Amino acid sequence: MADTPAVAIRDLYFAYDDAPVVEAAHVTIEPLDFVGIVGPNGGGKTTLLKLMLGLLEPVRGTVRVFGERPERARRRVGYVPQSFQYDPQFPSTLTDVVLMGRLGKAAFFGPYRGADRNAAARALHEVGLSDLGDRPFGAVSGGQRQRALIARALASGADMLMLDEPTAHVDSAAESEVYSLLRDLNRAMTIIVVTHDLSFVSKFVKNVLCVNRRVATHPTCDIDDVTGDLLKQTYGPDWKMVRHDQHCEEGDPECSTSGAP
Repeated sequence: MADTPAVAIRDLYFAYDDAPVVEAAHVTIEPLDFVGIVGPNGGGKTTLLKLMLGLLEPVRGTVRVFGERPERARRRVGYVPQSFQYDPQFPSTLTDVVLMGRLGKAAFFGPYRGADRNAAARALHEVGLSDLGDRPFGAVSGGQRQRALIARALASGADMLMLDEPTAHVDSAAESEVYSLLRDLNRAMTIIVVTHDLSFVSKFVKNVLCVNRRVATHPTCDIDDVTGDLLKQTYGPDWKMVRHDQHCEEGDPECSTSGAP
């Protein structure tokens, strides 16, 4: 149904043993939203994502993805993990990696079908890697590997992407490329991304979930408006933020490292 939220979380509580991680969470993410999940380390960001994916079961409350329990909606969700373990000596190409996204669609036995290879080719085209499909996965840049992992998620035919720190291991130029790609993909699908870098993500996302055991939803705005009390509530009084739009010269008093910008 068109009015069914992409994600609906109601009165959610989750704990590891007796340690609460997510408390009283109430979240609605609409179709075609682009949401950034931010917060301190250990604040519950990845746990919240795993609850949406159905990899964890709430202690109390409910999670619904496209109106269904998360485990029943997985066929509609593409997941991009924070890290991807691979043997750089193993001769997997980018196409091989992207085809992994078809494992739930392909036949149980035998080679990939033509439909699977066509889906992989379309996904590589969407992320701008059509000419690199035969390149070994370990031989491309970190940003290209990350785009290939996004293509793997797209090849599954997902209606929503969930990404956990997708730019944690790339430089600022590749980070900007990844977020620009996600903005383009957001025209046709819901995007949910866990990130630490609010200075970058605020340029792209529509809403921000601030997670520090409790969850607060805020619309994004100019980066100068995102700072201050909002970040202190989320990260604590000693927060600091990296500003990629500013460059410091040695001795420049405008760029002191003694406090937040």
